[in-house]
Amino acid sequence: MTSIAAFTNNAYAQFGSAYARAAAIQPSLANILNAADTGSSVDPNAATNLTLSDAARARLASAATTPDHATVVSNARKSLDDLYAAAQVTRPLTNDGKQTIDLSKLDRRSLFAISSNAGGKFTGDEQSVASNELKSRLDAALAPAAATAAMTNNYTVVYKAALNYLDAAGSEEKATSTWAAQHAAVQKGYQAAQQKPDAIPSGIPSDPVAAYLAKNPHGTPAKVQKDFGTVAKDVRTALDTQAQDANQNGRELVYEPGRKTGQLVDFSTMDGRALSAIALNQNNLFSLQEVIAAKKELNSRTRNSMLSSMKQSQSSGDPLQFSLGVLQSYSAMSDEERLAVGWTPAFRDTLVQNYRSTSSMMSMMQAA
Repeated sequence: MTSIAAFTNNAYAQFGSAYARAAAIQPSLANILNAADTGSSVDPNAATNLTLSDAARARLASAATTPDHATVVSNARKSLDDLYAAAQVTRPLTNDGKQTIDLSKLDRRSLFAISSNAGGKFTGDEQSVASNELKSRLDAALAPAAATAAMTNNYTVVYKAALNYLDAAGSEEKATSTWAAQHAAVQKGYQAAQQKPDAIPSGIPSDPVAAYLAKNPHGTPAKVQKDFGTVAKDVRTALDTQAQDANQNGRELVYEPGRKTGQLVDFSTMDGRALSAIALNQNNLFSLQEVIAAKKELNSRTRNSMLSSMKQSQSSGDPLQFSLGVLQSYSAMSDEERLAVGWTPAFRDTLVQNYRSTSSMMSMMQAA
């Protein structure tokens, strides 16, 4: 298994700060990431015998079809009713305005259906909490980029993050005048930021980025997160449920993709903080094979994130995009995730310094 800490101390340091070296080093770094050993030797015939969990198969099947609008509306109504039943409440807000249900598991199309009262099936309070959840998701999408902009004084990253968020909207949301106005504003802001990265574009009507940065110049303040010990207990329960599911189907829950038989553990629904709870194993709730598997999954996600930043840098011909991308990944992580993958404040500071050095070198070359 390739250690992320080792990578950041050695391979990334070789990236250097000079623009002239960037083109030569990035392909080498990409090879290092791509060739990182996952810690197991995979039998090419194993895939024909290894089974996925029922939940994983269900997700693959659902991904093959996109539900129509009527189905989305119907499912959204049912999801709300199920949440009420689970929380033993009948409405989303108490008399004093406190939210009674958690909408974080609903997908974006469902939230938009509720917020827009599609089919007239949703109450005013339901529309309100769905709208707030959508706003929270936009804020969450912009927060890492805003934190990166605060460190680098480059605001193109925030506008690019906003464009990515808007482009990921469902067809119903994209058909609205609000989406069209915001997308046009963000596109205009992005183009302006490209011309002058160190200034927040101003005077653009319907610009959600400028509005966000006016309130959160360093990114959205961190929300109160679930206690890490509770996260670990919830993950323990989730893994036990997978093991029970495997047992009911006459299989064993396994953690190595190279195994020829068994039901492979499904980490796809676990976020980085959940995986970190397994990898760090602070309360000794997890077995050694679970810890190793979680570390591999975290390392894989981290490598993929860095590779994505590198490819963006290479495709755009802009070496700054690598540091900007990795800084956004750093800013998006919880403290536990950073600890689990070995991303320290010193690593962050190195990224910032590399960005500044490369930016300075590029300015010198352009002025020559």
